[in-house]
Amino acid sequence: MKYDVIVVGGGSAGCTIASRLSEDPDRSVLLLEAGPDYPVFEQLPDDLKLGNNVWLSAYGPHNWGYNARITEEQDSLVIPRGKATGGSSAVNGQVLFRGIPEDYDRWAEWGNDEWSFTGCLPYFNKLETDLDFGGDDFHGSDGPVPVRRAPRSEWLPHAVAFERACLDEGFPQDEDQNHPESTGVSPRARNTIDGVRMSMAINYLDIARHRLNLTIRGGVTARRIIFDVNRAVGIEAESGGEVFTVDGGEIIVSSGAVASPQLLMLSGVGPAEHLRGMGIPVVHDSPGVGKNLRDHPAASVLYLANGEKPDVQAPVIQVGLRYTVEGSDLRNDMQLSPNLMTSEHRPAHVAIDEDLNYIGMGASLQLALGQGELTLESTDPHVQPFLNYNYYQEPEDLRRMREAIRLGVRMAERPPFSSLVAERVMPTDEELASDELLDDWLRKNSGTSHHISGTCKMGPDSDPLAVVDQQLRVKGVAGLRVADASVMPDCIRANTNATTIMIGEKVSEYIKEGR
Repeated sequence: MKYDVIVVGGGSAGCTIASRLSEDPDRSVLLLEAGPDYPVFEQLPDDLKLGNNVWLSAYGPHNWGYNARITEEQDSLVIPRGKATGGSSAVNGQVLFRGIPEDYDRWAEWGNDEWSFTGCLPYFNKLETDLDFGGDDFHGSDGPVPVRRAPRSEWLPHAVAFERACLDEGFPQDEDQNHPESTGVSPRARNTIDGVRMSMAINYLDIARHRLNLTIRGGVTARRIIFDVNRAVGIEAESGGEVFTVDGGEIIVSSGAVASPQLLMLSGVGPAEHLRGMGIPVVHDSPGVGKNLRDHPAASVLYLANGEKPDVQAPVIQVGLRYTVEGSDLRNDMQLSPNLMTSEHRPAHVAIDEDLNYIGMGASLQLALGQGELTLESTDPHVQPFLNYNYYQEPEDLRRMREAIRLGVRMAERPPFSSLVAERVMPTDEELASDELLDDWLRKNSGTSHHISGTCKMGPDSDPLAVVDQQLRVKGVAGLRVADASVMPDCIRANTNATTIMIGEKVSEYIKEGR
């Protein structure tokens, strides 16, 4: 059977695209996901279903467990990515947080004029049902994804103390981080309802599973895209040790910012010299595939905390601060948040004594100037590519992180937050007092905010590293698109899941319009 559309990857964008395109009963859609599929909610494993203990989800059994080089001093860090339908939305912290208008307007300035903030806003609204602000110009009220902010009456002591510390530092109180003028300390907008993670498999696929024109197959690894000269015509796939092919009128790669560029390169689309060095026949020389790797560098001040450890399913993500680092010309370029050790942002490289109680103060640089790259290690699709995040090559990135870490320490060690902490574990007083020592500490102790993006960037023909055009069609070939976080020209100043879903909504509309 030949499908009208094959979607490769059942993550946030892939689920969105498969659901939206299958709304047309005359269009046959096949969704392939390398991880397992759980079509019955009652049989969904707890690590995917329960949304508050994000550490157990992100680093649990449904995790691809990629490994990455972060800095020269830290060359092996686990990078969690979701291994199930829903992709990383099935294991993430469920923060449904948009970038600021300048993020998308920069994309437009770089030659992607249809991706300005006003061009993206209708699709942000379309995807959500905002249970707090729905129905106005900036929020949706009838989309598939429910959004809720925990009221202060539900906040845990660390969240209450954090907000107070932010206000005492002079930051404004802001009730809605998804408002275009948002800045300051705010309740987190999350797609979590009654402790359940509302992944995109639940929000988008479950409403479409009954459609006869939609086929969902879990446990299927795409090995390569099949080309007839320079037109994509199918997928060579593997499941249960069997290799087979499926034919498609259009192929949409939505495998994420790691697996999408990997699949393109395995299929002969990528930097020609690198492909030839791997023994891969070149279909199209696309120098930008795997380049421009973006993410949010992150580091946490770690404290031993007073009192008993919170329950393992205590809501860890309730409040956060979005602000501009002093001396920076990039608005809202930092996030600061209190972290429990059930957070996916607990220091992954630090040994935590599970019998003790800890609390962290996490900083996440929202618009790093540096960039990394992704390259193949093998022609075997089961072998992960080499991920080089290449953090802190830009002095300004280090400066902004130093300032954020010192701010976090200052906030944590004044009342009322100080009553929650017993002693600081790291960094030391000596490291905090010296720019040089604190830079060294950051290089050795930083992680990622799990927002990898940019590895198949969108851009005009004048951009030599642009992989896809504005309609997300892969340049130089026909019948092939990429639609996921990899097409972002730069990381947005927010968690990336909402924007990835928006990308799925927007490209679905392009396809429906025949563009």
